[in-house]
Amino acid sequence: MRTKSLIHVHTVALIFALTAGSFAQAQTNATHIPTGEIMTVYENLGDTIDQQIRVVDIGDDINVAVGILRRLETRTEAEEVTSIIHHRVTEVYYILSGSGILVTGGNETDAAEFPADITAVRELIGPSGRRTVTNGQTQTVSPGDIVVIPAGVPHGFRHIQEQITYLSVRIDPDQVLPTGYAHPSLVE
Repeated sequence: MRTKSLIHVHTVALIFALTAGSFAQAQTNATHIPTGEIMTVYENLGDTIDQQIRVVDIGDDINVAVGILRRLETRTEAEEVTSIIHHRVTEVYYILSGSGILVTGGNETDAAEFPADITAVRELIGPSGRRTVTNGQTQTVSPGDIVVIPAGVPHGFRHIQEQITYLSVRIDPDQVLPTGYAHPSLVE
């Protein structure tokens, strides 16, 4: 991953955090997530696809979380797409590298909720579930693209060529994610 791309990531994340914060109770400091922290968490992804970098309280009981995700090659030829739905957290994706076909919305079937006590729900995405979706909006995403996925909108990749890496800014208006969280690789 190029350093220049990560500088753009940092800038976009900071803009989202500061924009969300402008509507919240006045804060006394900004949160800076340097490129080094993003790279440290990226290098510690291991076999996981999603890691939170930090969760920041921006006031008025609202959190903004910043995570990095890497998804490997996938291809679904059928109309049906396995998707995820977050009930209380909105996500903003900033695509860093790779490309894929993302499906959002559509007709939902086969609903299954994730257990509340799993790490993904507690630290990354809040209350969420899995859905099978048909007739969703299909869009190709590639480096530099931004996608805003409101809470309650199912989303999943139909096709990823090789892999896709993206930053996720998560707006958490109910503070279901752990306020003050920092990825374990960042804790000294």
